[in-house]
Amino acid sequence: MDVLKLILKIKQGMVKTLEVVVMIVTAVLVLDVIWQVFTRYVLRDPSIWTEELATMLLMWVSLLGACVAFNRKGHLGVDYFVGKLSVTNKVAVELLAHLIVAFFAVILIYGGCKIVSFTLLTNQLSAALEIKMGYVYLVLPISGLFILAVAIETAIEKANTLLTSK
Repeated sequence: MDVLKLILKIKQGMVKTLEVVVMIVTAVLVLDVIWQVFTRYVLRDPSIWTEELATMLLMWVSLLGACVAFNRKGHLGVDYFVGKLSVTNKVAVELLAHLIVAFFAVILIYGGCKIVSFTLLTNQLSAALEIKMGYVYLVLPISGLFILAVAIETAIEKANTLLTSK
């Protein structure tokens, strides 16, 4: 039991850290876009790097935000038909859904690692900021790992519910 409590504490720490990172990246994104609008329409001399940074930050906010939403079970879903099922069948469908999510998270991790390693090995840089694109794409395997962990955790909970209800 102590190991499970430790794992839960580690997960809670990861979730809190992820939420703080999403808030910080969102704040930087907002400031970047405000600066872009200010330089373009007020100063009439648009900044060349703000659009590129906004694109990169949007990738990070979107994928890390998806992790936070998935952990909170806050993603949009159509549960009309699932709501009509018996409790046991509903849990079984939720288990299947989380196993499917875990499968696609593995694909995200694998593909993300491939693109990160390729872009780092080929030393691809962004045009305006000259940031290594591998660092930008690092959000793919990071978000995939987090989604996989949550999907596995939830799938185990659902499997335990099914096993104990029989």
